[in-house]
Amino acid sequence: MRRPDFSHRQLKLPRGVQRLGVVWLALTLALTAQAQARTLHFAADTEPSRALTIYGVLDAPQVRPLLADFHRRHPDITIDYHNLETLALHARVLQERDAPRADVIMSPAMPWQYQLANEGLSSTVDSPAAADWPSWARWRQELFGFTFEPIVMVYRRDLARHMTPPESHADLLSLLRQRPRMLDQRVVTYDPRRSGAGYTYAIEDARISARYWDLVEALGNSHSALETTTAAMLEGLSQGRYWIGYNLIGSYVQDYVAEHPELVMVVPQDYALVLQRLVMMSRDAPHPDTARRFIDYLLSASAQRLLATQTTLGAVHPSVDGAGTAADLRDRLGEAIRPVQIGPGLLATLDTLKRQTLLEQWQQAFDNRPTHADGPLADPSPLPDAATE
Repeated sequence: MRRPDFSHRQLKLPRGVQRLGVVWLALTLALTAQAQARTLHFAADTEPSRALTIYGVLDAPQVRPLLADFHRRHPDITIDYHNLETLALHARVLQERDAPRADVIMSPAMPWQYQLANEGLSSTVDSPAAADWPSWARWRQELFGFTFEPIVMVYRRDLARHMTPPESHADLLSLLRQRPRMLDQRVVTYDPRRSGAGYTYAIEDARISARYWDLVEALGNSHSALETTTAAMLEGLSQGRYWIGYNLIGSYVQDYVAEHPELVMVVPQDYALVLQRLVMMSRDAPHPDTARRFIDYLLSASAQRLLATQTTLGAVHPSVDGAGTAADLRDRLGEAIRPVQIGPGLLATLDTLKRQTLLEQWQQAFDNRPTHADGPLADPSPLPDAATE
């Protein structure tokens, strides 16, 4: 029996199958692009080479200058950087605690970072730079705050045509109470149930402000939107879906607002929380030598000067002054600056009963829709392939 010859003929697929193939290809390309956007790879320029794997919560435009400069100084080190969301990072580190894949872990979710260190999942960095780091910006010689980032509000510039834009937490509360109908579904903030950073800000706000829960109630009454990232909030503000954003990370906002003149950033006048990204070396890090070198680099005056001049993350090093530094922000805002303290108080914020109480109060304020999601904690997403730098 003669076999059909397909070598010179094109198979004609049904139109529905063709359409499905096009959709699948587009989806594959989109997922590949997203994976590359969340990972960075710097190949070693010399042999033999050494490896360094970093888990972080820092987008590529902010972290790339640091990694590129470190790589220039240490061309024999291959760097793999994986950018995760806060709770996904925490879950992954716990999942890998007996066989760590990451050498260095850095995150703005300060209570969760402190918890990892307190549970013995960090290692001591025994170096002069670590020992000399300001005491208010470290815990022992294991956990180091290397950035200084105010938490801010953002509003659309055209908001001024309808109402006086908020300059403080008190202003925002007054607007939500006075203009509930106009601001319905027009305000956005973090969801503390799905974002470690968002929970940190919520617990600190509740500690500082006697009127915090009045503000949360007003946010709930106005059906405010809840997001898990500053990027998502900024996108919604730029598109006009939201008019006011509350508790965004200032380092991301500053870059974004510079390219989106329709938005205005405000450091609240009554008080401004300041977060620090905490970095630590993993216990049993696969490559402890390169991990120490990278953390020493982050704490160096040269890296801190780069943070101040080429990023919006804010420098901590006491010898680095001028714009983009902790010293400059303190000089301008004085007592309004409220850095989140690195210490046992962070662990207290993760007390099960305390956390449950705070999140239940949020749920009551937003009781017309669910805000709880177990995804990042229960099933951390797989690490995507790295994009080569």
